[in-house]
Amino acid sequence: MKQILIIFFLAFFNFNAFSQAPNPEDIEVGIVEHLGDTIPLDLKFMNEANDTVTLGSIIDKPTVLSFVYFDCPGLCSPLLSGVSDVVEKMDMKLGEEYQVVTISFNTKDTPEKAKTKKKNFVQNISKDNREAWVYLTGEQENILTITEAVGFKYKPQGLDFAHPSAIILVSPEGKITRYLYGINFLPFDLKMAVIEAQDGIARPTINKILEYCFAYDPASKGYSLQITRIVGGLILGIILIALTILLIKGKRRTAKQS
Repeated sequence: MKQILIIFFLAFFNFNAFSQAPNPEDIEVGIVEHLGDTIPLDLKFMNEANDTVTLGSIIDKPTVLSFVYFDCPGLCSPLLSGVSDVVEKMDMKLGEEYQVVTISFNTKDTPEKAKTKKKNFVQNISKDNREAWVYLTGEQENILTITEAVGFKYKPQGLDFAHPSAIILVSPEGKITRYLYGINFLPFDLKMAVIEAQDGIARPTINKILEYCFAYDPASKGYSLQITRIVGGLILGIILIALTILLIKGKRRTAKQS
């Protein structure tokens, strides 16, 4: 019985240590989900054609939001490549059923750089649909307002930025309905997210394992596996399994003695 109590104490301690989520206010780099919130549609940005637009004038259908900066040496290009790839594979028509809006969070980025960046990632998309992927640049105040509204946390690292990798679905009314993490996306997942966004249905994220297991490493400008978190989870699982086995054996031994 003493062994069972010790294992139970260890399991309880490890569960508390492992399950404590960080305070959203303490997160410097990552995603703090704001499902169900509405983004400020009156914010002004410059598109790749050097026209001033508001988010409200652009967002009139389910929209895939992505946040990047154009000189990013790490995650941004793979993210945009992943978006381009899934758009090509989708059986929903870009520009009619949904659209994509990419916003730079670097104030040094310009409409000219946005135009150049866009050319790199729309090559495999039909020319008739390319206008449905809009690239935006803007001033610091508007950038901070939109990134805070969607919970996209980034941090300057010298000339670069530490930042997460995700796309965010919003409804035609600007309601945040889904977060999809990573740099590669399944057509089915995005299709379901677009359908939900059309109906304004906010769904919690299931595949958050990337955000949980990986953290930004400023030295390598990429995401590195967090071994301690994974090992902690494995230890917790082993302890709980051992506890369950001991409890079953104890009940069987008690039943035999009686």
